Amino acid sequence: MSLVAPLPSDADAEVAELARFFNETLGFCPNSVLTMQHRPAIARAFIQLNKAVMDNQARLDSALKRLIGFVASQAAGCRYCQAHTIRAAERYGAEVEKLEHVWEYRTHPAFNEAERAALDFALAASTIPNSVEAGIAERLHQYWDDGEIVEMLGVIALFGFLNRWNDSMGTTLEDEAEASGNKWLSATGWNRGKHT
Repeated sequence: MSLVAPLPSDADAEVAELARFFNETLGFCPNSVLTMQHRPAIARAFIQLNKAVMDNQARLDSALKRLIGFVASQAAGCRYCQAHTIRAAERYGAEVEKLEHVWEYRTHPAFNEAERAALDFALAASTIPNSVEAGIAERLHQYWDDGEIVEMLGVIALFGFLNRWNDSMGTTLEDEAEASGNKWLSATGWNRGKHT
């Protein structure tokens, strides 16, 4: 059960308008944002940050950004965010092999070396203590430019916030996100956990 109940999607007109962004990414406004509406300024600022981070400026596409978010969320242990990121990756056209084998990204042929470097960065940046080291930085710069690395770290940091928010809040997982989690992640032991 959620620590704080989400408010209705129309509780704040400005938040409701900004939250239309999530209809593209997820197909619904997430309960995390509906809970943030208890302090609308937080919800508005979060949505604006989310939109800025997820805006594609270069070769880093929406599907890979969501897989980066998934790896970061898996490392942090947030099942709510794992379901959301795998759902969004699917909606943005991630290849089935990538969705099915995301945890085998280091060796699975569906992933190229640039993607492996990005996902290694996501994992290292999401661990405590942080394990980003010179070798990871070197590999990143081999495949990605500075702006793309900033985009990646934006995704990782955004999900660091969301992982803490949703795991601490025990945010109730929406049916659509649970269906995606069950479809793509249950074979590796995923379940909704405390997000009931």
